Amino acid sequence: MFNQLPKNQSTSGVAILLAVVIAMVWANSPWNSLYTSFVGTEISLEVGDFHISESLLEWVNDAFMAIFFLKIGLELKREILVGELSSPRQAILPIGAAIGGMVVPAIFYLTFNLDTSAGRGWGIPMATDIAFALGVLSLFGKRVPLSLKVFLVAFATVDDLGSVLVIALFYTSDISYMDLFHGVLFFFVLLAASGQGIRKAWFYALVGITGVWLSFFFSGVHPTIAGILTAFAIPGKVKINEKDYLQRLEGLRSAFANSKPIGGTFISEEQLAILEKIKKETDDAETPVQKIERHLEPVVNFFILPLFALVNTGIHIEGDFAEIFTHPIALGIASGFILGKITGILGVSWLLVKMRLTELHPDVSWKHLAGVSAIGGIGFTMSLFVTELAFSSEQYIIISKLSILLTSLLAGILGAIILYFATRNPVEEQFNKHR
Repeated sequence: MFNQLPKNQSTSGVAILLAVVIAMVWANSPWNSLYTSFVGTEISLEVGDFHISESLLEWVNDAFMAIFFLKIGLELKREILVGELSSPRQAILPIGAAIGGMVVPAIFYLTFNLDTSAGRGWGIPMATDIAFALGVLSLFGKRVPLSLKVFLVAFATVDDLGSVLVIALFYTSDISYMDLFHGVLFFFVLLAASGQGIRKAWFYALVGITGVWLSFFFSGVHPTIAGILTAFAIPGKVKINEKDYLQRLEGLRSAFANSKPIGGTFISEEQLAILEKIKKETDDAETPVQKIERHLEPVVNFFILPLFALVNTGIHIEGDFAEIFTHPIALGIASGFILGKITGILGVSWLLVKMRLTELHPDVSWKHLAGVSAIGGIGFTMSLFVTELAFSSEQYIIISKLSILLTSLLAGILGAIILYFATRNPVEEQFNKHR
């Protein structure tokens, strides 16, 4: 499954990039007012006395992004159960890299914005966009070791979780503790259901949306946190082991082969019952975490994230570019994403290896890690998301978003250059040199 994940993520990056281009062209065209009206379209949900009304932008950022965070939570849970984070020694490197890649960029940002009204934006350069980062890695094909991609996904997933915690702790105000208490209760309902062996996706969706998400929505804590909590409550174990599954499947296959067909295009009731048993056995052999993640992946990658990009990056550009990109916010974001990410990810990784707490995979060199550290400066989805939460000033939001887009592009180019030299084949170089 993981072999397919980088491919799907990097393809998603193309869809997101296309959405960014459409948004920027649309917002700077004669039809700018149409874009503004589109993003601000009021959408209401009303059932009896219950009523929610928000703009399209707010629905995407509050509701659809909760589904994105649900997928992030499922990926993180999978990594903890069977992936790069499943053993302490394996987990130390990506977790340490993620922490370094969050703390150091925030410090760089604050060096330019400490004690100013823009200081709240310190969380902007903390996260790495997995889709775009994997998109850059995919340019190198098999020249990049799979273990490097695994490392990138692991540390980027951890720093996404770190960003979620930052949002919950530092970008939340006016909390309704009663609604928050209700949300926690619904979360414990999900945990209890998981403990009792309930594996139906619709149950977790129903309680997660109508219980956890709505409670967090009204509590003042950003409702995307509900996605992470719901993900951690979803069962991550199979109900039947592989050996028993194969034995039962063989028995059902024999029963189906020996059953009497009725002819034509229909199958007999006996055959239909056997097929239903096969479906149930297959369902028991698959973890709900993997099943839900697999179904969410195309929805998130090719609908939610491109839609998020479309409604959040339509920036009408005007004013002095030199003034915009020398603003303390822009300098903080640029230094955080480029210098902060490289220093934080590479520096902490080097310290952990030198202290013999962990080790690099045999296929991964320090040059590889330097390239991935630079690519870690591609901050898009989470950074734009935090921008909307951190600033109320339209000027600050515009400066921040433009800086994120430009700096992410520069980080991607820098990372690609470093990886190009890190993955060059010495034999090919000598051959080309003597041609």
